[in-house]
Amino acid sequence: MDLIVYILKRLANYVVMIFVATSVAYFAAVSFMKPQTQLLQRTPRPTPEQVDTQLRLLDLDPHMNAVDRYWQWLTNIVLHWDWGYSPTGAHVNDEFFSRAFISARLVLLATLLSILIGIALGVVAAARQYKLSDRVITYGTFLISVIPSPIIYLLVQMGGIKINESAGSRLLYVTGMRSARPPEGTWPRFLDEMQHLVLPTIALTVVAYASYTLLQRSLLLDNVNADYVRTARAKGLTRMTAIRKHALRTSFIPVAQSIAFQLPGIFVGTFIIETVFAWQGLGRWTLDAITMSQSVNIAVASIAFGGLMFAIGAILADLSVAIVDPRARVS
Repeated sequence: MDLIVYILKRLANYVVMIFVATSVAYFAAVSFMKPQTQLLQRTPRPTPEQVDTQLRLLDLDPHMNAVDRYWQWLTNIVLHWDWGYSPTGAHVNDEFFSRAFISARLVLLATLLSILIGIALGVVAAARQYKLSDRVITYGTFLISVIPSPIIYLLVQMGGIKINESAGSRLLYVTGMRSARPPEGTWPRFLDEMQHLVLPTIALTVVAYASYTLLQRSLLLDNVNADYVRTARAKGLTRMTAIRKHALRTSFIPVAQSIAFQLPGIFVGTFIIETVFAWQGLGRWTLDAITMSQSVNIAVASIAFGGLMFAIGAILADLSVAIVDPRARVS
C-alpha cells in the first residue's frame, strides 16, 4: 500500500511537471515558430490574406493574442483531447499515434534485444574477469560505445548491401518500412515488413547494448568481492552459483533503473535512425514538422510526449527496484 501511495504521489508530481513544461513550450513555440512559412512557399503562391484565413480555420491564427491562443489550445485538449492541426491541415492526434506505432515496432524489439545481449555479455565478462572472453567483450563493447551512432547505422547499412551482393538477391532492405509495392496477402506482407525491420533493429541494438554491458560488468565486479558473496562461497557455493544467487540480484538494481530511464530516451531520440533508414516514424516526423512546417502544435505535442516518457521511465525505475530488491517494498 505504501508503494502505491508513493507511486501516486510521483504521478501527481509528474503531471504538474508535464503541464508546466508543455505550457512553457507552447509560448516559446508561438513566439519563435512561423507556421505561415510553408504555406507561403506553395505554388501558385497564396496571398497573405489566404494564408491567414487557412491558419484561422486551423486555430493557428498568428494575429491572435498568445494567451488567447494558449487558452483555446488548452481547452481543446482538456475537453476533447484534441491537439490541433498542422499548417498543412493534418490532424495531430491521428498523425502522432500512427507515427508512434511505427517507432514502437523498431524501439521495443531493439530495446529487448539490447537488454538481453547487454546484460548477458556483462555477466560473462565479470564472471571471467581478466580472461580472454572478458577482454574481447570489454574492449569490443568500449570500441562500439565511442563510435557515433550515425556511423554505426551507416556501417550496418553497408553490411546489408554487402550481404545482398554476396547472396545475389535482396535478402535485406536498407531503407523504408515496406516495399513500394507490398506483396498480396497477410503473411507475405508481414514477411516483407520483417525484412525491412532487420537492419534498423540490428543497428539500434548494437548502439544500445554497449551501455548495459559495461554497467552490468562494473556493478557485478563490485559485488563479487563483497562480504556476503564471500560468506556464501565459504558455505560451499561455487563462484558461479554465488554470483548467480547473490551478486547478480544486487548488481541488477542500478541496471534496472538505467534500463527504465533509457527506454523513453531511445523512443524519443529515434529521429537519427529513422532518417538513415528512411522510416516515417515519430522522430523523423517531429523533426520535419519543426524545421520545415514550423508546426507549433506538433512541436508542443512532442514536448509533452517526451515529458510523459520521462515520467514513465522514472516510475518504471521505482517499480523495477521494488521488484528486484524486496527491501524497497518494505521501506
